[in-house]
Amino acid sequence: MDLRSELLKSIWYGFTALDLEKSGKVSKSQLKVLSHNLCTVLCIPHDPVALEEHFRDDDDGPVSSQGYMPYLNKYILDKVVEGSFNKENVDELCWTLTAKKNYQTDKNSNTVLPERDAFRLWCLFNFLSEDKYPLVMVPDEVEYLLKKICMAMSIEFNCVELEDFFSQDSVQQSGITVWVFLEMMNSGKTTRGIDKSIISMAIEEVYREIVGDVLKEGYLWKKGQLRRNWKERWFTLRPSNLSYYTGEDRKDCQGNIALDGNCCVEVLPDRDGKRCMFCLKTLSKTYEMSASDTKQRQEWTTAIQTAIRLHVEGKNSLHKDLKLKRREQREQREKRRQAKEEELQRLRALQEERERKLAELELLKEAQKQAQALLEQDEQRRRQQHEQLQQALEIQLREAEEARVSMQAEMALKEEEAERQRKRIQELEEMQKRLEEALQQEIKARLDEEAFRYAQTGLLAEEEEKMKALMALQEEQEEYILKTQREKQELKQEMEAKSRALEEAQKQLEEVRANRHRVDQDVVAAQRKLRQASTNVKHWNVQMNRLMRPIGPGEKRPSLGSSFSSFQIPTQRDPGLRLRRSGSEDQDEESKENVDNRAGRDLEKRHSHASNGDMDIP
Repeated sequence: MDLRSELLKSIWYGFTALDLEKSGKVSKSQLKVLSHNLCTVLCIPHDPVALEEHFRDDDDGPVSSQGYMPYLNKYILDKVVEGSFNKENVDELCWTLTAKKNYQTDKNSNTVLPERDAFRLWCLFNFLSEDKYPLVMVPDEVEYLLKKICMAMSIEFNCVELEDFFSQDSVQQSGITVWVFLEMMNSGKTTRGIDKSIISMAIEEVYREIVGDVLKEGYLWKKGQLRRNWKERWFTLRPSNLSYYTGEDRKDCQGNIALDGNCCVEVLPDRDGKRCMFCLKTLSKTYEMSASDTKQRQEWTTAIQTAIRLHVEGKNSLHKDLKLKRREQREQREKRRQAKEEELQRLRALQEERERKLAELELLKEAQKQAQALLEQDEQRRRQQHEQLQQALEIQLREAEEARVSMQAEMALKEEEAERQRKRIQELEEMQKRLEEALQQEIKARLDEEAFRYAQTGLLAEEEEKMKALMALQEEQEEYILKTQREKQELKQEMEAKSRALEEAQKQLEEVRANRHRVDQDVVAAQRKLRQASTNVKHWNVQMNRLMRPIGPGEKRPSLGSSFSSFQIPTQRDPGLRLRRSGSEDQDEESKENVDNRAGRDLEKRHSHASNGDMDIP
């Protein structure tokens, strides 16, 4: 929002105040006075003849706002130089004109807002209002302004009363005018129970912050540049400069520090009896200052950094930037709301389309029912035709049945021959299955024999480990006998313990032998199963050889008993089987003899060591 837009808002109120008949037009004499006063407060020369020359073709009639705008832009606003005038004077001029007509307070009633506070609220309203005429302020901006005022009064803002106010029929949701806003403030809904002086101070603070572009104000201690002494000054921070005065009335300005992109703020350590110090560095000087506490120092440093950032970004007002951002957020929310409404409309259209398709579907179902009735009629006609055809076919079937009976006699003979062949095939298949089962039993018997042999090997290894442990215990017993001759009593106790351990070892050895004996028995049983399986294989091989001989026509099948009696078992594989069986038996007997010999030698050694130990003990 540029300076021209701000001035036009105030001048619009002055122009509408002169329109007493509310026709949208003002007489030229009143416009002359308004133009002269505007030129005076804007500090530009006034040309009294320009207005008459500009409206020469319409000397008698009044001038509308559209007709006055070209003159206002060309002869007044185009000549305005920013910084050469005080905008507050322009606002006071326009407020004076419009307040006489629109803002009337009852002197006898106890109103909340005095004239000066109403003027400041009017200026705040113009600053936060939308850039379209008639000027209104949207509810979001009203809430923002009221929150700022409540924050300045250190009270909590009550949103419920504001929502009740906006829910009234007289208040449009698109925005409210300044007179409705001032009426709401005068009603005391948001400032109930608060002193008028506090309200005035809060309004002035918010006015200076938003309209006056004051980022922060307050007392700070400042170190002098020449005498280097500390003095308390009232500082006022704006986006372009930092001014300091002797008091908070801001009448005696002691200095002005220009802020630009070359400035920076630094926090200093406490010294010279001052705490919470910081400095503002420019290209030419460094200003040292001290705040009352750490919080104030943080607020001041942050505010100064914000002012420098605004100057670098080319922005002369923080709240103008914030207003634009809030407006963009509102526009985005409005776009999202419109998009949502469009989506809802699209969904409604889809729902209507769906209902229309459902109606069409119902019509299709009705047509389908009618088609189904027609199909049933056609089906009935086809059934009648089918019955006629069936009767004709039955006659043909009876004729075919007679031919089939003659063919069945021939088929019976062929089926008997096929049955004999199937039985022979089944016998062969059963014989093959039995042979496969015998082979599986033989394989299982061999696997069991190998497993028993592995178990016997493990038991033998365990027996050897036990024998080694026994020998180690005996060697340890001899070492203890040689080392502990002086301690006979303790040696006797240790010998008893060793004897018990020896007995336990002997028991374990007996258990191992018993396990080995059981394994040997399992091996014998596995060998017996293997021999039985070999016998079965021979038997089924004989049966297979017999059945593989083809049967000639007219030859009788010999009985099973006669085949067993007349068939001689070939002896080609017997030597090999006998050799493997005798070899496994010899190997088992040899392993048994080795185990028995090793156990006998171990027992003789233990008896000899035990007898030697008994002789050494007195």
